[in-house]
Amino acid sequence: MQIYDAPLRDMRFVLHELFEDDGFGGLQKFEEFTPDLLDAVLEEANKVAKDVLLPLNASGDLEGCTYENGVVRTPKGFKQAYDSFRAGGWASLASDPAWGGQGLPETVNKLVEEMICAANVSFSLYPGLTHGATTAIEGHASDELKQAYLPKMVSAEWSGTMCLTESHCGTDLGLLRTKADPQADGSYKITGSKIFISAGDHDLTDNVIHLVLARLPDAPKGVKGISLFLVPKFLPNADGSIGPRNGVSVAGIEHKMGLKASATCQINFDDATGWIVGQPGKGMAAMFTMMNTERVSVGVQGLGINEIAYQSAVAYAKERLQGRSLSGVKNPDGPADPIIVHPDVRRMLMTMRAYAEGCRALGQWCSRALDAEKHSDDPEVKRRATDFVALMTPVVKALFTDFGSEAANLAVQTYGGHGYIREHGVEQFVRDARIAQIYEGTNGVQALDLVGRKLPDRMGANLRPFFHAVSNLCEDMAGEQDKALKAFTGGLQQAFGALQLSTATIAQKGMKDPEEAGAAATDYLRLMGLVGIGYTFLKAAKIASTKLAAGAGDDEGFYKAKIATASFFFDRILPQATAMFLAIKSGKRSLMALPAEAF
Repeated sequence: MQIYDAPLRDMRFVLHELFEDDGFGGLQKFEEFTPDLLDAVLEEANKVAKDVLLPLNASGDLEGCTYENGVVRTPKGFKQAYDSFRAGGWASLASDPAWGGQGLPETVNKLVEEMICAANVSFSLYPGLTHGATTAIEGHASDELKQAYLPKMVSAEWSGTMCLTESHCGTDLGLLRTKADPQADGSYKITGSKIFISAGDHDLTDNVIHLVLARLPDAPKGVKGISLFLVPKFLPNADGSIGPRNGVSVAGIEHKMGLKASATCQINFDDATGWIVGQPGKGMAAMFTMMNTERVSVGVQGLGINEIAYQSAVAYAKERLQGRSLSGVKNPDGPADPIIVHPDVRRMLMTMRAYAEGCRALGQWCSRALDAEKHSDDPEVKRRATDFVALMTPVVKALFTDFGSEAANLAVQTYGGHGYIREHGVEQFVRDARIAQIYEGTNGVQALDLVGRKLPDRMGANLRPFFHAVSNLCEDMAGEQDKALKAFTGGLQQAFGALQLSTATIAQKGMKDPEEAGAAATDYLRLMGLVGIGYTFLKAAKIASTKLAAGAGDDEGFYKAKIATASFFFDRILPQATAMFLAIKSGKRSLMALPAEAF
């Protein structure tokens, strides 16, 4: 019972209604994309997700990828689905038209990404990694490399990867050993081994383009000595056709807990020909162009799994008969009531619902900033968008994937014993969701990035767009007479106060002792994320209340449900902010008290 139908009404709400006043919209570049056109894109994407990708999700998990005699194959049906996906232009929605893309805004692209991830997150990695690779190439490669590789990668005829991790180093990339020796013709010979390479090899495309971190012979130790190289599986001929095999081989594929239809490869580079992307020693900056894009997309993976887990749990809760309602029989003609009548089942369903709607709204706010950062003609808007994206990228990656994993587990709990077995398909969500909290930088690393880099940067400049938006909304709602909105505003003010005090605590203690900031990091990231979601829910509830007062017609049920979901969030989830503040305030003492040998 893997149930998915894109929540199109909520997607239209966050796309067209929720953020009209955030200062990131009205971009001239996107004026041709009318609401009707964007809605049509979403509707067609939903058909692809439901009809093409979802039917392959469980079967792909069961079959997995295979590796034999150096060849990697994806599960049955994936090649046909990929060809259909590519032919429909879905891989190039937000890519630059100069390279064959369609140039749609990220606001729409991220909603389509959510659908793809919900329906089949393993499949999403193949076009997803390619999009990230094209972002890095477009931002840093020479014109010659762009011309040679971007058109085929944007069209998804060729795919892309990023090759960072080695067996002895993951997050600490300064330890990597892969070498790059310069050649007389301006190319390099790349030698080394990489592991955990998502979509590292497969049978979906004719060529795989690897972006590889490596060291030049005279490079200094540490991350300052790392450069980035483009290394194709097959060397292209002068006319762009596939040429001879490069010195790139697959040593094996990983046998993973989840994402079994995504080929995660161990790759060897043996004097493979490559070309530098960007400047020598600046590989990390170039790679982070890709990684930051991927971190937001991994957050969207968490959101997608959250949504399909929620929908699947709701379908089961409405059908499964078990016990009687505490308030009286609701299904008198049956032997029992459906479990959706029980308060604890409602707790689980409402938690998943609030997580999904809240993350979708916060993600859309970040997507608007991504568009403004890249395309606004106003330098002040660009600056504000850049600061906002820098702050929220680790929050989106970590919070959305934490929530996605929680939601997947809640779906299993809703199904009970039937959730624990493979037949109903929800245990797959738990396994697939778990990796998103680890790759592209573990969620603990995201939290350290937030408190160690993003907070102190330019004396807290990254905080200002976010803090100002929340503060201004609270001030605007101060005179609100509606009882529910007044309560929501009070809840957000209290949580925002906890965030402000926590920020001051970390700034004060962290300057004296970095371990104090590290001890607070995970709680602080979650606190910031909850305040961000609270902000979006307050805005959403205000809009819904205004629409209902004016007569919402066919949308009356949607707006009432939006207020109800907001109410649950403010009653049951946002109060966690107080506990997080107390944990942050307690400092590192109890965390670091035991000596290592006592564990």
